[in-house]
Amino acid sequence: MQPATLCYPIRGDEILLIRKKRGLGEGKLVGPGGKVEDGETPREAAIREVEEEVRVSVENPTKIGEFEFVFGNESEMFVHVFRAEEFSGKPRETKEADPGWFDVEEMPYDEMWEDDRLWMRLCCQARRFRGGSGSTRTGTRWWKKSWRPA
Repeated sequence: MQPATLCYPIRGDEILLIRKKRGLGEGKLVGPGGKVEDGETPREAAIREVEEEVRVSVENPTKIGEFEFVFGNESEMFVHVFRAEEFSGKPRETKEADPGWFDVEEMPYDEMWEDDRLWMRLCCQARRFRGGSGSTRTGTRWWKKSWRPA
């Protein structure tokens, strides 16, 4: 199973999301993130991915949650979710992502993965969570276990 990260910079009542321009989730609004590379911790990967995808340097990201993401019958990713309230730089569009700030009370869930609505609120409230979700290759979504505070 591939370890991966998501990292959400938080600015007051706003959260930084990206519109994915390629790869898994292309076209969707998601958090900056990606695969953990060999020899890298999930925290190091989260910091690197935010820098690569939106040119923002996060400091002291806090792990807030984790979930297993399954396609069909195979576990594809184990995702470590971070939030960062300390960061520098202005988000910039890259070949991977088009960033934007969104009000946490008006999340654009219709443009995100279906299961984001189950745990994103907890992330925005700095409440720890753990869960799992997945889909079939045809796109049908399901939730493996209930989302709950960890």
